[in-house]
Amino acid sequence: MVAAQLASDFIPPLRTSDSAQKALDRMAEFRVSHLPIVNESEFLGLISDHDIVELEDLNEPIGSSGLSTVYQSVNEEQHMYDVIRLIHEQKLTVVPVIDHKNLYKGLITLTTLADYFATLTSIESPGGVIILELGVRDFSLAEVSRLIESDGASVLNSFVRTFNDSTKLELTIKVNKTDLTGILSSFQRFNYHVKASYSQVSHADDTMDRFDSFMHYLNM
Repeated sequence: MVAAQLASDFIPPLRTSDSAQKALDRMAEFRVSHLPIVNESEFLGLISDHDIVELEDLNEPIGSSGLSTVYQSVNEEQHMYDVIRLIHEQKLTVVPVIDHKNLYKGLITLTTLADYFATLTSIESPGGVIILELGVRDFSLAEVSRLIESDGASVLNSFVRTFNDSTKLELTIKVNKTDLTGILSSFQRFNYHVKASYSQVSHADDTMDRFDSFMHYLNM
């Protein structure tokens, strides 16, 4: 997925004619610490609340306040991993998205990223999660998938975590099965180190169970 697919105009950008107080009010309203400055459609930069609160006159337009804006943005065609990297490295709460002409296309918030990862990791799908510890040279996703599929399950998603100065890695797998007994037995039989396992049910299933219990109580 590229940045343009998650860019939104839900939070209006600032103009150079907006006051510093308006900028702070808007940040508080949308619970962010950064906002883009845009004139017409041209992206001018990104300001933070830490820079604004140091101003003596909050009624002064941000365009004439002497604030130093940072030029942090991603191109609309860049991958979402670039967005995540920028947020992590620069500690941003929003990332502006621009096109090749430096025209502002919208922004991506931390909430948007959280929703994206919830979909990416199949968080709403019932199933189970297994965490394996493997040697870097022993890692074979095809072999792990084969053992899971031999128990009648499928891999919904997986991701790898590596560690500095270590020959080990951590493989987290989400499968479409809540009863992990057979899969765990297969891993143990083939000498895989299972660090942890969890069974998950969908939130919708849990809500329905509560509703059924409530209706049963009313009918008593």
